[in-house]
Amino acid sequence: MRHQVAGKKLNRDSGHRKALRLNLTRALLEKERIQTTLAKAQFVRGNVERLITVAKRGLAKAETNSAAGLHARRVAASRMGNNRKLVQKLFNELAPRYKARPGGYTRIYKLGPREGDNAEMVLLELVDTTVSPTAR
Repeated sequence: MRHQVAGKKLNRDSGHRKALRLNLTRALLEKERIQTTLAKAQFVRGNVERLITVAKRGLAKAETNSAAGLHARRVAASRMGNNRKLVQKLFNELAPRYKARPGGYTRIYKLGPREGDNAEMVLLELVDTTVSPTAR
């Protein structure tokens, strides 16, 4: 029984899981829509939501205290592998877009099973995305 066991292991060791989380997070924030398996989408969804919340709080605090805004940028950068372009996009585009939204920044669409191994495939996207609906 898995009582009080949090998180998904995804049949990977900890280093591989950490790299997978980072790569999927980067891909989602960069492209705003990715196609992946249901387990991986659920695995990375919370991480992306927390990053957007950090950016929103950073923007709100930056208006009154510039040091707090800088701290939020550094926290987000450290969680995204210090990718400056993505941090810039997160704070300049995504955080203002979701300023009035109290959470739930991602959406999962089920696409059906994958041909080769019958894994449940999904489309993980940011809500209110600017990407065209046909692009995957």
